[in-house]
Amino acid sequence: MKKQTSIGTLPKKNTLGVRIGKEWRENYELYIMFLPALVYYLIFSYKPMYGALMAFQNYAPAKGIWGSDWVGFKHFIDFFKSYYFVRVIRNTVTISVNSILFGFTTPIILALLINELQNMKMKRLVQTVSYLPHFISTVVICGMIKKFTLDTGIINDIIALFGGERVTFLNKPEYFVPVYIISDIWQGVGWGSIIYLAALSGISQELYEAAMIDGAGRWRQTIHVTIPGILPTIITMLILRMGRILSVGYEKIILLYNPMTMETADIISSFVYRKGLQEQNLSFSTAVGLFNSAINLTLLMITNKISKKVNDTALW
Repeated sequence: MKKQTSIGTLPKKNTLGVRIGKEWRENYELYIMFLPALVYYLIFSYKPMYGALMAFQNYAPAKGIWGSDWVGFKHFIDFFKSYYFVRVIRNTVTISVNSILFGFTTPIILALLINELQNMKMKRLVQTVSYLPHFISTVVICGMIKKFTLDTGIINDIIALFGGERVTFLNKPEYFVPVYIISDIWQGVGWGSIIYLAALSGISQELYEAAMIDGAGRWRQTIHVTIPGILPTIITMLILRMGRILSVGYEKIILLYNPMTMETADIISSFVYRKGLQEQNLSFSTAVGLFNSAINLTLLMITNKISKKVNDTALW
C-alpha cells in the first residue's frame, strides 16, 4: 500500500514570483541604490522619446502631440532635399572622424606615458594638471580660445616670432576644424585617460616580471603586455564612440562659429538648435534629431557586430 505524502512536505513551486521575492530579500540594498538611477533614466531618457512623434507632425504647442496634424515623412524629405543636408552631414562626419583619429587616441597615449612614470609626485602632478581643463566651463574655454586665436593673441605672437603671418584663425573656414579638435584634445585628454589608467592598474605585475625574465625592455613590455591588457577597454570605448559619431555637441560649436566659418563649422546639432529654438520649427528639428539618432544606432550595431567577429569583444 502506497504511503500518502502529507501536504506539509510538498515542494514549493519555483515560480517567477518566488524567485523575485528571494532575489529582493537577498539583494534589496543593491536595488534601493539602483532605484535613483532607474528613475533618472525613465524621466530623462525614456519619457522624452514620446516627443519623437513630433517628427511626423506639424506640431503646434497649443494643440499638443495628439491634436497636431500628421504629415508622415514630410520633414525628413525636406531635410534630405535642403541645401544644408550635405553641408551639415559633411561637417559633422569631418569633426567626428578627426576626433576619433586624434581625440580618441591621445588619452590612451597619455595613460601609457603616465603609467611609465616612476616618480609618484610627478605622476600625481601630471594627472592633476591634465584633468583641470575638463572642469572649466565651456563658455570660459571658448572665450580663451577666441582670445588665443586672435591676430593679436598669444598663438599669433609665437607664429610671428618665427617669421609667420598673423591671422585670426576663427575667421578662416579652413582653420575651424583644427582649432576645434586641438582645443577639444586639450580639454578632455586628462579626463579621458582615467578609464585607461584604471585598466592599466588591473594588469597583473606577474606578466611584467615574466616579460623581464624573457629579456623584454620597457618598449616590448608595453607592446606585448600593457596594450593587450587594456585592449578590451579600448575596443569597448571605441564601439561606444562610434555610436556617437554624428552626435557632436552644439554648445562649443555655436560659441565658436560665425557667418564666415559656417561652411565648415555648421553641424547637425547646431542646425537643429537654429531650426528648433531660434526658428521654432520643432517638428523639423525633431525629424533631423531622430534621423541623427537612427544613424548612430545603426553604426553602433554594425561596429559591435564587427568587433565581436574580429576579436570576440562586444557590448552584447
